[in-house]
Amino acid sequence: MRKLSLSIALLLSATAAEASLRCDKGIASKGDRSIEVQAKCGEAVSRSLVGYTQNANGDQEFPIEEWVYGPRNGMYYYLTFQGGRLQRIDSKRGN
Repeated sequence: MRKLSLSIALLLSATAAEASLRCDKGIASKGDRSIEVQAKCGEAVSRSLVGYTQNANGDQEFPIEEWVYGPRNGMYYYLTFQGGRLQRIDSKRGN
């Protein structure tokens, strides 16, 4: 039972870590505008336009961008923006 509780706690902490990114001038969180993330985290190492998505009605397109930060303590962080809002933060250990 104790191992199960520990596993659940680790899973929840990993999920919470993906929802934000600690930067020199603040914490970037899901829902932040791209200009806010840039002010908190500085210039990304890389920015790529990866596609477009449509709103629920299908009458407006929004760009999807991926920004890369790192390496920070051996980790790279991949931030996905839709329509200028931060939607997702993924991380991967660098080589």
